[in-house]
Amino acid sequence: MNSPVQLSTATAADISELEALVNRAYRGAAGQVGWTAESHLLAGPRTDAAALAELLRTPEARILLARDAAQQLLGCVYLQLRADEVYVGLLAVAPERQASGLGKHLLAAAEAYGAQHRCRTATMTVLADRPELVAWYERHGYRRSGETRPFPNDPQHGIPKQALTLLVLTKPLAAAPQP
Repeated sequence: MNSPVQLSTATAADISELEALVNRAYRGAAGQVGWTAESHLLAGPRTDAAALAELLRTPEARILLARDAAQQLLGCVYLQLRADEVYVGLLAVAPERQASGLGKHLLAAAEAYGAQHRCRTATMTVLADRPELVAWYERHGYRRSGETRPFPNDPQHGIPKQALTLLVLTKPLAAAPQP
């Protein structure tokens, strides 16, 4: 990573800034040059303030934020504890900070959070039509579970430009040492 980042948990006060970051990373003009761009597959915003507020109200869930020393929002990741797994989603890094190691840092923080809560696996869904993204997660220990899901028929997630499928990826987590 280029410079140290501080991780914190998002609150309702962060929603506007978080919405801008996620939409810029996934669907914004700047995101088209980054490797997280998906505007060739989906139209419309990636998220909105109402959807983010709903995520923040979800039981056993949180959004981790990564900020630089000047408190500029650089990235985020959504975590939800579900029985013995942690669901990881909404991993976004500001396009100008991609390829800096920040995504890897956020992913490791998500996995550590799951391990601290005695989760045995980390689970996520990734667009099957994003082979470079699937490969990145596979390089970080995630494996295809064999399960697929249809892309949600909900404009809140974007409007598909073609038929889309989500792959379910999982990774075993090592138990965190107990004090």
